[in-house]
Amino acid sequence: MSAPADQNGTVAYADHALRRLKALGASGDPRNFAAWFTYATGCSPSQNAVVNDRLKEKGNISAPEIENIYGYAPPDAGAGRAEALAVTAIDEMRKTVAAIDAAASVIAGYGDELLAIAGKLDGMPDRATVTSLVEELQGMTRSMQARNDAFLASLQVPHREMREVRRKANELRCDRRSDALTGLANRAFFEGELNRSLAGTDGSTLCLLLLDIDRLATINEAFGQTVGDEILRVVSHSLRQHLQPNDVAARIGPETFAVLLPATRPRSALTVADHVRHRVMGMHFTKRSTGESMGRVTLSGGVASYRAGETPWALLRRADTCVGAAKRNGGNRVIADTDALAGAA
Repeated sequence: MSAPADQNGTVAYADHALRRLKALGASGDPRNFAAWFTYATGCSPSQNAVVNDRLKEKGNISAPEIENIYGYAPPDAGAGRAEALAVTAIDEMRKTVAAIDAAASVIAGYGDELLAIAGKLDGMPDRATVTSLVEELQGMTRSMQARNDAFLASLQVPHREMREVRRKANELRCDRRSDALTGLANRAFFEGELNRSLAGTDGSTLCLLLLDIDRLATINEAFGQTVGDEILRVVSHSLRQHLQPNDVAARIGPETFAVLLPATRPRSALTVADHVRHRVMGMHFTKRSTGESMGRVTLSGGVASYRAGETPWALLRRADTCVGAAKRNGGNRVIADTDALAGAA
């Protein structure tokens, strides 16, 4: 499916996704819809092919499966953590309000006592009465100071708790936009950044780089998921070593990474990709429990340069097509959209 730039194209993608959900009897939650919307755009032919193979083999595909294929991670304890934080915040605010109400009552009482003393002074009392009133005022002041200290102390616990709630809320916000395994951005956050970048571009050079780990599924089957996870972490770390401050890197699929490179020409994007590829290829991976070598781990990549008026889906599709061309030509290489091999694909 092509990726038109107009609104009708977006509506068509959404309609296609809804029809798929209905036909498969799947849930229409945001992540599942987002995965089928991505399928409808055709921006990731390689991932679409995986979905099509699953459908052909089983006749259906579960929400967790398709969400994982497109990098839309299923919900973890995020919703529960957010609810717990809200309950804690509300509880601490109630405690704070109760403490403030109690303090307001004390202050009001202290004001009434001061007014009573002022009334006694209006009648020009004798020396003994003044002395008594002064002593009474001193006692009231000491009592008020003690109550004020107690009030401040009562606010310390809610204050600490609210700071902790704020800290956890910040962590939760980061979790919602990050990939838990690699710490890079997740697909949803990356797509938002890509949309913003293309909407605000002034025609300056912008490149999209996709990197796919060759044979990761085979490695997982042969050596276990733990080894595969370590490879993913190594690739993400290697990516970070070559990013500029304005670059955005994300894990957008089980074995696929994307990097948005603003103000970058294709040749520079290819250089970045090759540096990462060679860095990973030069590492030696072994299974710790047995010392068994996994051999060389390689990457296949694709670089697409933004074209004026192009949609994010079209840009992603062209980059993914380049990745497919790299894999068909032996893998362990990076192909740009200007390469003849990409044109042949």
